[in-house]
Amino acid sequence: MIGRTVTALVLGAIIGLGQPCAAFAASKAEIDAKVQETIRDFYKHTSAGKHLAQKAAGMLVFPEVIKAGIGIGGEYGEGALLIKGKTAGYYSTAAASIGFQLGAQVKSQIILFMNSGALQKFRRSEGWKAGVDGSVALATLGAGGEISTETAKKPIIGFIFSNKGLMYNLTFEGSKITRINP
Repeated sequence: MIGRTVTALVLGAIIGLGQPCAAFAASKAEIDAKVQETIRDFYKHTSAGKHLAQKAAGMLVFPEVIKAGIGIGGEYGEGALLIKGKTAGYYSTAAASIGFQLGAQVKSQIILFMNSGALQKFRRSEGWKAGVDGSVALATLGAGGEISTETAKKPIIGFIFSNKGLMYNLTFEGSKITRINP
């Protein structure tokens, strides 16, 4: 049963890469609730991230990005863009990968648009692809839980974490983010 579910998720993510997926679509209320819970968890993990988020022009939050694969992998998640603490739109993220992989994981992703130019470019796009339409600097924590000064200066900063804290050696590159209407 689990094998079929993982296979269906992988195939669905690959076939519908970047397309809104009605089968997985959550309601606005479900997304909003999960987004707020994710932000609270994020702030618990990093005060430096909280400080950056408060200065950001926009904050894109994906509470649950599910990644699964058996040789060929895919990931999918839904979330919301917040501007000044208010929901400004709903989005999906999807990516595919090929290579040695087996299993599944759930992670949360937060992308901070640190200036209005980067935010407006994202909002005007039909389908924004990380690494192509904008480079996302992946934040890692140094000594004392601080984010590197160079990362903090970037126009787009991303965080990937689980319930155990920030995750390392992951990337946003290749993820396609598309506006959805749940």
